[in-house]
Amino acid sequence: MTNAAARVIGLTKTYGSGEARIVALDDVTLDLAEREFTAVMGPSGSGKSTLMHCCAALDTADKGSVFIGDEDLTQLKDKALTRLRRDQIGFVFQSYNLVPTLTAQENIVLPLAIAGRKPDPDWYDAVIATVGLGDRLSHKPNELSGGQQQRVAVARALVSRPRIVFADEPTGNLDSRSGAEVLDLLRSSVSDHGQTVVMVTHDPVAASHTDRVVFLADGRIVEEMRDPDRDGVLEIMTRMTAATEGS
Repeated sequence: MTNAAARVIGLTKTYGSGEARIVALDDVTLDLAEREFTAVMGPSGSGKSTLMHCCAALDTADKGSVFIGDEDLTQLKDKALTRLRRDQIGFVFQSYNLVPTLTAQENIVLPLAIAGRKPDPDWYDAVIATVGLGDRLSHKPNELSGGQQQRVAVARALVSRPRIVFADEPTGNLDSRSGAEVLDLLRSSVSDHGQTVVMVTHDPVAASHTDRVVFLADGRIVEEMRDPDRDGVLEIMTRMTAATEGS
């Protein structure tokens, strides 16, 4: 049996109260396997980003537990949570979130620099080779294309060798060619380097790069698919959208 890099048990998250109350996550239980590339999909408002933010310790749930390895995030104090987020979790935002005054290289090593650590030289070289940015490291974000900026963001998430990398719509702001580059990079970080990646996406093409797709609707896991292909994912998404509109 594959070990879980992250586990979610009975996760419930609501926003608002009374008639305005929204159930974003409704008793979700899920294992995210080590050394696998998992996509989380679902209609708008299904709870995808909320699930990811709770898993990545960027948000807290009302009920339930989130484990990264053996650590229960819901039991950690602020300082321990900050350390775990820094050391064990990588996060790739749709909007890159690079510091505009820093070079690509400085952005990549920034989390380690803040932690007072230096990157492992061999791993750093492997990450830079994988992202294909060796000749762009001295450039600032405004001198890079969107695809290159997102590859810097992926390198930043990988360079500290976290237990798990979360990517929130990492190709959402990219053209199809740049998006394909970023997806190939995430795929190779799993296949070639044993990383664990979890990606929220609405794109069946992006999902087809993964090992497993988990589908959410109304805050619940309703289906999953292993070894996904674009047409199979599209079929499930179409069916889910029709069910949502029909309810």
